[in-house]
Amino acid sequence: MRIARIVGTVTLGRAHPSYQGAPLRLAVPLSQAELRGQREPGGEALVVWDPWGAGEGDLIALSEGPAAAQAFRPQRKPVEAYNAAILDRIHMHPPSSCRKSQFDVT
Repeated sequence: MRIARIVGTVTLGRAHPSYQGAPLRLAVPLSQAELRGQREPGGEALVVWDPWGAGEGDLIALSEGPAAAQAFRPQRKPVEAYNAAILDRIHMHPPSSCRKSQFDVT
């Protein structure tokens, strides 16, 4: 699971019937540096099935690949990415410093 930011909505002129019930959103997965504001987001946007109604700018918990389709079992949905949750806050602790002596092997 990754954290992503909603950057838009996907509008379909025609859609497979299994897509009824929730909108599709455009989301960009974020790295730790991007979450910390140390770097501008630069990842590739994904189309995400969004049953929770996330809005533009919201942070979400993003499930991808076969795990994304598990939420619909026993039904089958042709999704590659799923919004598992809308995140209200993220608390990130500073990176822990590792002392070299902790990894010495004798």
